[in-house]
Amino acid sequence: MNILAALPRRTDLPLPIVGLAVLAAACSPASHPADVLILGGSVLDGTGAEAVMADVALVGDRISFVADAAATDVEALDTVDATGLVVTPGFIDVHSHAELGADHGRDARAFLFQGITSVAVGVDGGGANPARQLGAWARDGIGTNAFMFVGHNWVRRQVMGMADRAPTDDELDQMRELVRQGMEEGAYGLSSGLFYLPGNYAETDEVVALNRIAAEYPGAIYDTHDRDLGAAYPPFGYLKSIAEGIRIGEEAGTKVVFSHFNAQGAHNYGRAREGAALIEEARARGVEVAGAHHSYTATQSNLRSYTVPGWAVDGGDTAMVRRFDDPDSLALIDAQTREMLAIRGGAERLLLADPRPSLNGKTLQQVADEWGIDAPAAARRILREGNASVMNLGLYDVENIRYLARLEWMMTCTDGRDPGPTRPVTHPRAFGSFTKKIRDLVLDEELIALPHAVRSMTGLAADFLGWTDRGYLREGYVADVAVLDLTELRDMATYENPHQYSQGTAHVLVNGRFAIRNGEATTALAGRALVRGGGVFDGPH
Repeated sequence: MNILAALPRRTDLPLPIVGLAVLAAACSPASHPADVLILGGSVLDGTGAEAVMADVALVGDRISFVADAAATDVEALDTVDATGLVVTPGFIDVHSHAELGADHGRDARAFLFQGITSVAVGVDGGGANPARQLGAWARDGIGTNAFMFVGHNWVRRQVMGMADRAPTDDELDQMRELVRQGMEEGAYGLSSGLFYLPGNYAETDEVVALNRIAAEYPGAIYDTHDRDLGAAYPPFGYLKSIAEGIRIGEEAGTKVVFSHFNAQGAHNYGRAREGAALIEEARARGVEVAGAHHSYTATQSNLRSYTVPGWAVDGGDTAMVRRFDDPDSLALIDAQTREMLAIRGGAERLLLADPRPSLNGKTLQQVADEWGIDAPAAARRILREGNASVMNLGLYDVENIRYLARLEWMMTCTDGRDPGPTRPVTHPRAFGSFTKKIRDLVLDEELIALPHAVRSMTGLAADFLGWTDRGYLREGYVADVAVLDLTELRDMATYENPHQYSQGTAHVLVNGRFAIRNGEATTALAGRALVRGGGVFDGPH
């Protein structure tokens, strides 16, 4: 079926007359024209229902009208002709690393050009100081709405540093207090990166105990980069890891979302349905569990996590380097690094996305060859100067991606950041994840229907987050809106040339203000810092 041909058309909708008559009406005390009227588009409201021809009116930061403007004499100060275009709620990125606090990332163009109007940060266990972060966004302005989690890895590091041991009772109480403080400040819940350090040093019971603090707050979410998506070392177990994530939420009493849910490694190609079955079993017994994914086959993380066993980092980077210099420790590290590289497809699959010009855009194997040493030695030499950002090419399976996209509980994420011009080579997912999903899986392959894809990016996420006035095109809801030209919609970012914005996003409004108009960024910082429940941050409580 041709998706574009199947979109509804309304031929009786007159084009707007914008001019003196409308301006006169705006000045009349007897009339209340809308601020913006989006006319003649195919409206997908975020519920998963088929598109309908309708007009969408905005007053201030709210949607005031979704119907036929001509039949009801609705007028507006500003009008957009959306004939032949698709109008959707603004997309919600439930797992991102958006650098909204940096000059290069504050306006969030990479995200806006995908139709994204809200992003989650503080994920993978990294969420720190929610009030400080939310306050900075509110003070400085941001291009998209943003909300955050308090991170288990950050909490553990604050109290225990990089120690590979269980916490004392006093340390656990200190960590509980940090989680409570984050929740009081508006965090959506606890995030974990149990694959990463120091989170990987924690036993399950520790995370359950901390998540119970989050559970004291209505709507709390446990967001997890679980312990083993399939490529951890030593292996914890792909299915065991999913079961652990469900347990942490179920025992504590929170919702659970699995970040960038998929199975990693060639040995797990085709196994996504096994992990999904565990989630569906939990959902069947009443646990609110969901996932989020993107359509790329590469990951991006850090070189230390991909090449150095956790025991060698006990005590931090200084202790790690001392072990590099100890012959007995080095022999074991070297052997285990080789095993870790084998799991990931070899050093030629690790593409460095580091700001250091001598590394950026080269594989670990290429760097090793340039230096005349083997890959484990090259990794250690890089790490002596500091950790490095790295992509793992081909770690995800296309068939797994296709299977997961069909699931009713699968949301969409970028898992990405726009790191600015210092990294010519970086992961393209920050620039194209949402567009790529629609382009590849809806328009080209016709694997999933457009209403299903849009719901995965809008209403499904809003419901999971507990939002009651965002994520849908409904009267009274916040005016986060995307207008897409499906004939032009495509992701442009590649692994070789990632800094390219998606095409086909005609207009994006954030809180009723144009962030993109006629395909051009306005640089408006219309985003808001959102606290748990969808409210807007108004200072620490």
